[in-house]
Amino acid sequence: MQEFKTVKNSQVSITELMLPSHSNFGGKVHGGHILNLMDQIAFACASKHSQRYCVTASVNRVDFLNPIEVGELVTLRASINYTGRTSMVVGVRVDSENITTGKKRHCNSSYFTMVAKDENGNSVPVPGLIVTDKQGVRRFARSKYRKLEAKERDTKFESYNFKADQYLAELQNENCKLELGS
Repeated sequence: MQEFKTVKNSQVSITELMLPSHSNFGGKVHGGHILNLMDQIAFACASKHSQRYCVTASVNRVDFLNPIEVGELVTLRASINYTGRTSMVVGVRVDSENITTGKKRHCNSSYFTMVAKDENGNSVPVPGLIVTDKQGVRRFARSKYRKLEAKERDTKFESYNFKADQYLAELQNENCKLELGS
């Protein structure tokens, strides 16, 4: 296994025609179907980079920016943005294309943290990432800080560490009614 790999070594893309069976009750492509495709391509990208079976550890925020219509082509692109010791952050971008007009739209982007596993299900080290341009530096740094912020946020709101009194004033202008007991 290589010690370091470039982003290009593991980039993957897929294009799929959206069928009526992919639609929700509103007639648009179901978000769950798109999430499934995103998870598949993140797996393919991470497995290609690590040369191992990979599992999804977390998915960073998914915002659906534009609806996808039945009959459109959906293209998903994935690349490694960050490598830790056993984990990788895979950036996934989803675009749709109307095949009759040629109009393309960015539908969403997200970041999947994938962990490489051995045949016994244990986490194993992954090759590092060779960063070759400023865009790569930006992506790597953004993923590193996103990971640190998530850890800080999780610790801050752990039940053993949480101090509700610090947040009561903030909740006064929210759509909630406070009826706290003792």
